[in-house]
Amino acid sequence: MAYSMTAFSRSTIETEAGRINWEIRSVNSRYLELHFRLPDEFRDLEPVLRENIKSTLNRGKVEVFLRFQPSQQQQNLQVNQELVAALNSAADKVHEVIGPGNALDALRILQWPGVLETTAADIKGLHQSALTSFNECIESLLSARLREGDALVNLIQQRCAEVLKLSEQADKIVPEAIAAQRTHLLNKLNELIENPDTERLEQEMVLLAQKADIAEETDRLRTHIDEVLNILQREEPIGRRLDFMMQELNREANTLSSKAMRTELTRIAVDLKVLIEQMREQVQNIE
Repeated sequence: MAYSMTAFSRSTIETEAGRINWEIRSVNSRYLELHFRLPDEFRDLEPVLRENIKSTLNRGKVEVFLRFQPSQQQQNLQVNQELVAALNSAADKVHEVIGPGNALDALRILQWPGVLETTAADIKGLHQSALTSFNECIESLLSARLREGDALVNLIQQRCAEVLKLSEQADKIVPEAIAAQRTHLLNKLNELIENPDTERLEQEMVLLAQKADIAEETDRLRTHIDEVLNILQREEPIGRRLDFMMQELNREANTLSSKAMRTELTRIAVDLKVLIEQMREQVQNIE
């Protein structure tokens, strides 16, 4: 089971105090990064929200947004008169230095954190409603990450099948390549009979032996693909394991490319690299 790190979810709940709207956005990241944007009256929830996410997600950059729209019944808000007086006094002192007049207007004062108050009972109820809605939003995010993860798994499995086909094609080409190289060496040998150069002949034979044997690379390619398919079925975070396997696959494709004796083998090696790079890009989004 694979979870994508890219997803979006939204959850809204209506309470007597007003409407609570959550939005959670998640993108890929090497680690779990959490960012919150909460109204002042909900900032105390952040530690709980962090623990909730950490117990649910393992990787990804996660941005959490909360918007609160008070209901009409809550328009009679309590004002912290002592704080307003302190703000006004502070503004007067500043203008004793910079000039007469008071630049603070009523709207700016009301926007100052802590000026508008809500009763403890209302806050407690709001927080509980907000947490309930947040949990629903997280569940929705998980579902979206799972759907995206399933799509990524299908794409990777398709490319794994293509890699296996290419490795089999490479194995079939090798006998023909060896036969062609043998003919080439026989021609060289005939030349050497007329102009003996045993050292050159030995070098050609060593080169042929090295390039003819690609069985080890194709075998490892198939072994690595089997491991990738096995990892995709695990019930745990698999992104880092898959990323490592992409490195191993790419290493075998590079070695195969260096041993290519014919144009067809070179083409197969290039196609393998393209497929592996496509898988690597998809793996970067998997948790």
